[in-house]
Amino acid sequence: MEKKPIISIKDVTKRFKDGEGEFTALSKINLEYTAGEFAGFVGPSGSGKTTLLNIIGSLDKPTEGSAMVMGKSISALSHKESALLRNKHIGFIFQVYNLLPVYTVYENVEFALLLQDYSESDRKKMVMEALDWVGLTDLKDKRPSKLSGGEGQRVAIARAMVKRPEILIADEPTANLDAANAHTILKMMKKLNQELNTTFLFSTHDEKVMKYLDRIVNLKDGKVVKDELVTAELGVL
Repeated sequence: MEKKPIISIKDVTKRFKDGEGEFTALSKINLEYTAGEFAGFVGPSGSGKTTLLNIIGSLDKPTEGSAMVMGKSISALSHKESALLRNKHIGFIFQVYNLLPVYTVYENVEFALLLQDYSESDRKKMVMEALDWVGLTDLKDKRPSKLSGGEGQRVAIARAMVKRPEILIADEPTANLDAANAHTILKMMKKLNQELNTTFLFSTHDEKVMKYLDRIVNLKDGKVVKDELVTAELGVL
């Protein structure tokens, strides 16, 4: 049986005002993703990678075309509905970890659950499980200022994954990491992708990231120039 797409992008165009004119960031993009893909958008700066991720993540809306995510039309969602979609179904990881400095590691991860209907005991179980996924249970009482860069990004992954989202959006997640930490983070993400069947979508120009991807979409000047399935060089971890 053919898998039903959880993300369907049809003829999506995105324009931004540029002085008295307009700038076309995306032009007639057509893409579909099913559950469990480990995929990335690759291209030079200004190619439209982040704009496309923002639309899929319901942080922005297309100017034209249709973007369906988890059965919802991004264009039709209100601000409240967009927030609910993100809160329930989409996790985000950025190159800047955006951890709350006054909170502990545990509290930073738990923060993602506070707007949902979980009991305190359920939250504790979910947070500790997420910290176990990323190997940080022993640092749960530390504050972000006491963490290394790699540890900070692992907390960000735990925070994004604690609610077990169907979609995880990672925008240049290894940009601020050295090679050893980058590979540790990527192996961790690949393992979560395989165990939880979460769809991972990356925006990257990092060769290290590309070696882990199963599908690469090349963007240039807001258009898809290549969409290819690849064999991750590092295989199943």
